[in-house]
Amino acid sequence: MAKNDALNGKLVVLMGGSGFVGTYVAQALLERGARLRIASRNPEKAFSLKPLANLGQLQFARCNVRDRRSVEHAIAGADAVVNLIGSFEGDLARLMGESAGWMAAAASDAGADAFVQVSAIANDPDGSSEYALAKKLGEERVRENFPGATILRPSILFGEDDSFLTMFAGLIRTFPILPVFGPEAKLQPVFVDDLAEAIARALEDPGSFGGKTFELGGPETVTMLELNRRIAAAQRRSRSFLPVPDSISGVFASLPGTPMSSDQWSLLKAGNTVSGELPGFEKLGIKPRPLDLFLDRWMVRYRKHGRFNGRIRA
Repeated sequence: MAKNDALNGKLVVLMGGSGFVGTYVAQALLERGARLRIASRNPEKAFSLKPLANLGQLQFARCNVRDRRSVEHAIAGADAVVNLIGSFEGDLARLMGESAGWMAAAASDAGADAFVQVSAIANDPDGSSEYALAKKLGEERVRENFPGATILRPSILFGEDDSFLTMFAGLIRTFPILPVFGPEAKLQPVFVDDLAEAIARALEDPGSFGGKTFELGGPETVTMLELNRRIAAAQRRSRSFLPVPDSISGVFASLPGTPMSSDQWSLLKAGNTVSGELPGFEKLGIKPRPLDLFLDRWMVRYRKHGRFNGRIRA
């Protein structure tokens, strides 16, 4: 499916657009000629996008998504809205639930043609995850206020500058022996550029994709243990990985100051793969790209001698 002119000159508001995903979505939309308003608590984080935009194509708005008036002000005059807000901290029900409904209502009041809610695959069999419950609430509130919205549920996202791969890459570079939590947990990593393309296509054609929910998984399923091994191999490093039993993982996640919360642990343990019950990338005309297409190149800087490593084993 080729890019068209449907977004040319249209004002698209990216709520939470100054983060990792927002940068890629902004690039996809700027290429299509859209005018963007980056709404964020810290919009200056997105100033690096300025060289990619033409004069008048990019604007910034400081927005507190916990405040309804602030949300309404940020969305005023929008032709389309994308909600990229996500967090594991704070009042999640308000941040990712109620505020999503405010955004959808503001978009409807503004006469917007399209609304994209970026949710998540959040498998939560026992219903204990505050994150999963907040994401579910957000979807419900969006549907109530903007029935024609497109809801996208991606699996774990990866990119060269993400906080997911880079965390594991740094640990693997540093330590010869590493614990692996949820070693058999299954993921379907999604390239962030593919998600950005999915968002752009949903905005371009709300007649085809509006009112639908998509589960977006990458082209392969990997376990956490396998993912760690792949990263080590791409770094040309020999590492030992110790699978951690679920009982110990749960205790670790419950301790203060650890890098993984109890919410994150419950979601990891349940896995992060598509159910097969909803349409995916193929219905959006996108062929998702696998992690291995990029991993070797991205791990060069983590090798002992960088690009001069050759086949040296650390």
